[in-house]
Amino acid sequence: MILVTGGTGLVGAHVLLHLIESGENVRAIYRDTKSIEKTKNLFNLYKKPGLFATIEWIQADIIDIPALEKAFDGIDYVYHCAALISFDPKDEDLVRKTNIEGTANIVNFCIANTIKKLCFVSSIAALGDIAPHENYITEETEWNPEKPHSDYAISKYGAEMEIWRGQQEGLNVIIVNPGVIIGPGFWEQGSGQLFMKVKKGLSFYTLGSTGFVAVTDVVRIATQLMKSEIRNERFTLIAQNMVFRDVLNTIADALKVKKPTIHAKPFLIEFGWRMDWLMSTIFQQKRELTEATAKASYSRKEYSNEKIKTFLKTDFLDIHQYIKEISAL
Repeated sequence: MILVTGGTGLVGAHVLLHLIESGENVRAIYRDTKSIEKTKNLFNLYKKPGLFATIEWIQADIIDIPALEKAFDGIDYVYHCAALISFDPKDEDLVRKTNIEGTANIVNFCIANTIKKLCFVSSIAALGDIAPHENYITEETEWNPEKPHSDYAISKYGAEMEIWRGQQEGLNVIIVNPGVIIGPGFWEQGSGQLFMKVKKGLSFYTLGSTGFVAVTDVVRIATQLMKSEIRNERFTLIAQNMVFRDVLNTIADALKVKKPTIHAKPFLIEFGWRMDWLMSTIFQQKRELTEATAKASYSRKEYSNEKIKTFLKTDFLDIHQYIKEISAL
């Protein structure tokens, strides 16, 4: 049997759908019944509601050790997709506890239960810092602790250290580092918020860039790696390095709404996150633009996917076309 953590998130829900379609017996953990509805809605979106009923759900949290003990009973393989994604400094402690301590718990249970293989869904945020002589960030790019990193990036890097600790203790592992994951069904979180903001009439764009990938590619490649003899390796999963303006324009075209027209230059973004901090402090409201997300919006990073292409001889979906397809669902 296969255990999936984070089965109520974008990647985990798609992993569940893919595994069940492949005839696997699957167990997923959840924190509250409301979150399960998101996964159920995704199965309905793909017109496969009958498959949802085959999931064995167990209420647990990756930082709740007693609950995890029951979740691991009879498990052979694990997809660890659960993570807390937040760039709000107020969430620093919770982000690190969930992503680092939670991953340590998963690794410990995998070792204790002699799990055959663990796949950890990390992030390109955990990859290294490009050196002056390098053109692309790869799996071998070194992490520079002296450079600034978001709390989320630090937490994913720390989580990967726990995975490698497990590998040193005899656990077979795979790490995938996806870029910004595009996918349907979870419009209120992650990259789905880009679609919602553009739909509502987003006016601003930036010229920063990063790597993007379709959720279906992440799931397809992760499951191929788990079924292969490949182990104890790390793979960057990006389809294309894209400028944020181009992504927003593609979304606007797909949704048939107005494209963003105002270039938010770095000085405007810097002013914006400071004002957002001030307003959130005064009114005790959730942050909309943090320093980390502000800097990411105009920084230009290029990632290489050559390693996974070499290992699996695979290719990726075109992001522009994929955005059009999921916008029509």
